[in-house]
Amino acid sequence: MSRILAIDYGQKRCGIAVTDELGIIANALDTVPAKDLIAYLENYLKSEKVSTFVIGEPKQMNNKPSDAVRYINPFIGRLKKVFPHIPIERIDERFTSRMAFQSMIDAGLGKKARQNKELVDSISATLILQSYLETKNYK
Repeated sequence: MSRILAIDYGQKRCGIAVTDELGIIANALDTVPAKDLIAYLENYLKSEKVSTFVIGEPKQMNNKPSDAVRYINPFIGRLKKVFPHIPIERIDERFTSRMAFQSMIDAGLGKKARQNKELVDSISATLILQSYLETKNYK
């Protein structure tokens, strides 16, 4: 079996989440500097099989693409070149950072822990992946 890997792409850092081998449960994997992401994925794919990449699609409230698209689209182009055999799915990522922050509050994390942007990014990637899995199972 293979995993589904989700990426919350940011200009500086990228949160990464993966499913278990059955594609049922979403788990935070890591937070990686954006400049190192392709190399990280190449290394990860040496030991794990990934069937699909899920990448957050930033949208504004009016459903139009946000400004972040200008950074994400070139990354997706590079991802397609390096891993042409792995399909890429996009999913709306609106509110994932807020939801991640709220989940940290709900978990009882202190103010200092909630300021950890790497943790927010990995939780956001997990929320993107969970949303994708729910959408996939709903269909």
